[in-house]
Amino acid sequence: MLQREKGIVKLIHYKTNKGNLDNISRTKAYLNYYKRNRDIWWALLASMVSRNAGWNMTDLKSNWYKSMLTSQYSYTLFLTFERANWLIFSDAYPQLLVYEASNNNQKPLFHLLDYFGVSKFMIKEWNYFWENRDLERLCTALIINEQHFIQKPVLEHPFYSSHVFKTLPYFFVEHLHFNTVLFPTLEGDLYGFSVDHFHKVERRIELGKNLAWLLFKSEQSAFIHPFALQVEPTGSRRDYEKYLNWGTSKHTPILRAVYTPIHHQRYDNGDWSLAAPHVQRFLGKWVRPKREYVLTEWYQHKMAELYIGMKIEKTLLKAIR
Repeated sequence: MLQREKGIVKLIHYKTNKGNLDNISRTKAYLNYYKRNRDIWWALLASMVSRNAGWNMTDLKSNWYKSMLTSQYSYTLFLTFERANWLIFSDAYPQLLVYEASNNNQKPLFHLLDYFGVSKFMIKEWNYFWENRDLERLCTALIINEQHFIQKPVLEHPFYSSHVFKTLPYFFVEHLHFNTVLFPTLEGDLYGFSVDHFHKVERRIELGKNLAWLLFKSEQSAFIHPFALQVEPTGSRRDYEKYLNWGTSKHTPILRAVYTPIHHQRYDNGDWSLAAPHVQRFLGKWVRPKREYVLTEWYQHKMAELYIGMKIEKTLLKAIR
């Protein structure tokens, strides 16, 4: 490796570690990157999905959820969100920075991705993008890559599988809005999609492609982007609920007021793409989803349902005591 390339790799490691401090730093890092590189659509998508992860995290500390979930299970669920999003950033952000370095040097430097453990699938896709500038395909490739990347270390990990995904409380939270990704607007409208069978990688890829279509191809994208680009992320649902014309008694705190940074380690799980020979089938063009994606009224009904569930559980607990 050339001395200059060693410097690039070292700097990317530093920037990745700095940006991967917590949910807020990740959300901002993705967003700032997109503002510098508007051709990398995935960065804006990742920022919005990261916002949603933060909202899910602080929901667990809200006045409603604290009465329905044990503190131990709540923290385990937080660790699940945190681990998945930390892993994705540790893999994806170096890719984004290598592309930026390639632009700055006016030549492809994607061979450097080997030093960050990036899959052969993505190295090939970055080189393809450099030659063809297919913005949609690159975004899809990054969706495919990251969802496969977290499959074994999170979704199929024995700890998360037994303590989260196969537990009765998880079926409860899944029924609420934890598996729904919302794209708010400054006008108070909510758009997005839900996913069931979250543990299946193909369902999460489908969700990602639907969200990408909504963010970049739909008529609503012109209303979603101002929120995405202008509203400072705090991790609280107050970030968008302040634009709604109705409210609830549910209060989600600012993320950094209730969670401290978690120290993670990344283990070598191998190159997922070497065991997924048919992954190319996911690279098809985005199509308008058949599912409903205007969720303003749905969200209002979901909050009412959650409120009723909270009240019922409180009544049952009082009766037991």
